[in-house]
Amino acid sequence: MQNNDNKLSLTTRIVIGMLAGIAVGVLLKLAFPDNTLVDGYLTKGLFHVIGQIFIASLQMIVVPLVFVSLVVGTCSLSDPSKLGRLGGKAVGLYLITTAIAISFAIFAATLVQPGVGLELATDAVYEAKAAPSLAQVIIDLFPKNPFNAMADGNMLQIIVFALLFGIAMALVGPAGDRLKNMFEDFNTVIMKLVVILMNIAPYGVFALMAKLFTETEFDTIINLGQYFLLVFVVLILHGLVSYSIILKGMTGLSPRLFLRKMREVQIFGFSTSSSNATMPVTLETVTKRLGVHNRVGSFTVPLGATINMDGTAIMQGVATVFIAQVYLVDLSMADYLMVVLTATLASVGTAGVPGVGLIMLAMVLGQVGLPVEGIGLIIGVDRLLDMTRTAVNVTGDAMVSVIIAKSEGDLDVAVFNDPNADIAARDVESQLEQRRS
Repeated sequence: MQNNDNKLSLTTRIVIGMLAGIAVGVLLKLAFPDNTLVDGYLTKGLFHVIGQIFIASLQMIVVPLVFVSLVVGTCSLSDPSKLGRLGGKAVGLYLITTAIAISFAIFAATLVQPGVGLELATDAVYEAKAAPSLAQVIIDLFPKNPFNAMADGNMLQIIVFALLFGIAMALVGPAGDRLKNMFEDFNTVIMKLVVILMNIAPYGVFALMAKLFTETEFDTIINLGQYFLLVFVVLILHGLVSYSIILKGMTGLSPRLFLRKMREVQIFGFSTSSSNATMPVTLETVTKRLGVHNRVGSFTVPLGATINMDGTAIMQGVATVFIAQVYLVDLSMADYLMVVLTATLASVGTAGVPGVGLIMLAMVLGQVGLPVEGIGLIIGVDRLLDMTRTAVNVTGDAMVSVIIAKSEGDLDVAVFNDPNADIAARDVESQLEQRRS
């Protein structure tokens, strides 16, 4: 039996774990509703413990991975002005894709009209947190204490410190060269740790899915079925169609091959609902399987995980129209344009703030005069949609990385076009790790 398992690729094993978790969760929900033993020993016991260990294991290496890989990439730049170009292109592309996403969502929602004729009552209350001003966001980019930034996981501050540190290394000569060799070795060890941790992914994904679907209230999804399906469909179309058109139009590369190589990352994003937790897998895929040079990927992937909000923007667009229809509020074309503008700028302005999706939605609703209490209508189904949003976001992070790398001459096209790039070597390592354990 062990030999058969070893023949399965990591992606296949993760898919099996995800589907098995969903099946177990649904069966437990249907067979043992409100059962204290199932809830205490499985849902909040075994499934919760395994799932949280899996998430913690991924989060454990995010900060060292981002810092080390970004330092290595920055100090290897021969042209300092290239860093400015990378930043401008990355932020610009992320904002453009976010604007496209929310425009698409608003168009679909006004066409389908998911909230027309719907009367919903909810006991859920949402208290909007105050979003920081743009000036404060800019100030907060620069860490007063980089070690506190690393301890808090403040990704934008870590990125800024890593960039400054890498530039300083490149400017000091021999001392920087010696330090660069150490960081390169450190980066190799961290990437090896990523491979090791990915071996527990099928079990972690199984536990996360089993817990989620054991706790999911299907009645809520049925009541909000039209809203749920519309957001889900728009997310899938944006992730498959919009990204494919942008990638093909700007690089000429194969969208089908890109999406095929992104399946593992998408499954991780879907399971964890966190772009940050998925970042180690995203960065490994971008650099090893898509052919993006580390000096580009180490910058664009962490930045995208922090400010790329395409999936969240889609939810905001549909939710805004949905809440307006439920409350019988007619939005003008100017209101829709304000929604697009606010959500696009807020994707940067609220970066790093806990609960960013709902904070951004509260900001959008306030801009067009809709009651923030309307967020309570959609909270019940937001967890499942959040998983799909994350899968879309990490796909966008990788797509932008490929486009920028191609424009800068830092994309190995042969690696991108190789369907099996890095798979064989990684699966051999995975099997060896399993045998050792």
